Amino acid sequence: MLTDMQAAGARLTYQPSRREPASPQETRAFPLERRWRQPGQRAGTAPDDITISRWTCTQTGIRHEDATTPADRYFFAIALKTARIKLTRGRHTIFDGVMPAGTLYIGAPSQQLSAQFCAPCDFLHFHVSASSYFPPLRSGAEGLNDLILLRDPFAEQLAKALTERGHSADREFARCIGQTLAMHLARRELPHARVNALPKWRLRRVEEYVGTHFDHCISLSELAKVAGLSRMHFAAQFRAATGYRPREYLLHQRIERAKSLLSNSETALAEVALTVGFCTQAHFSTVFKRITGETPARWRCASRNASVSLRLSDPASTSKTAAHALPADFS
Repeated sequence: MLTDMQAAGARLTYQPSRREPASPQETRAFPLERRWRQPGQRAGTAPDDITISRWTCTQTGIRHEDATTPADRYFFAIALKTARIKLTRGRHTIFDGVMPAGTLYIGAPSQQLSAQFCAPCDFLHFHVSASSYFPPLRSGAEGLNDLILLRDPFAEQLAKALTERGHSADREFARCIGQTLAMHLARRELPHARVNALPKWRLRRVEEYVGTHFDHCISLSELAKVAGLSRMHFAAQFRAATGYRPREYLLHQRIERAKSLLSNSETALAEVALTVGFCTQAHFSTVFKRITGETPARWRCASRNASVSLRLSDPASTSKTAAHALPADFS
């Protein structure tokens, strides 16, 4: 697999701001793509040095797409929310796993790429002139191709700065964002090593182990032993396969279990924290807010309000609830 493992403490999921509509809409600055990686072009105009578009797929099933980067362009993609995706070129797998929000993919000119989307996704795409921003590649040099930066914080902030403007974003503002991103990538140091993803059968063993021991202290050595690898090789391959460091993955599993307890029980927050493996409520609250954007108490309240609203909006559910509330003679 050709990936650069560079993680940052960015949030796992992208949260639309109040200024950005929940459903992406076409703007003057970046149109929605009708077909993957094909932004379209205004008739009678020369292509800009930077073109920006947005690919949003709400399909829940598996969707396959193919595209080839033009000979004079680099292709950048920034995940606006967590996506499950497989990238291939012919028989070669480039990436197969979870791309957290903020993940940045870079493709070189004239490169064909196939994508398999396994869940709804939302990406911002930049089609950048190679001659304007990147020096010619040396003979035999691989350069910026099939480079995957997991949760690049600077790229994520640039994407948010653009998408949060919504309809107020204009072409010149978008172009400035694209130029900044291009210069950021043109100046970055290329990775010295590439890492293969953890094989699925090893990953499945680790996931099962974490699923049954998440409430205990699990060390990196333990997980490496379960996978049958050294600590160093396991950590790198695990990140390539999932997008997480092993410690990050464990924390997210604990928070998912905590969400279930918060939604379906009256368990006190301190007890929830201990149940899912945190030593203190304070640490639990800190991690919970970092991952979800809300404190446990506020998340529980919002979750219950959403459940009530859903029930009230469902006539069948409302009728059933009303029937249970009436005496037997009236039901």
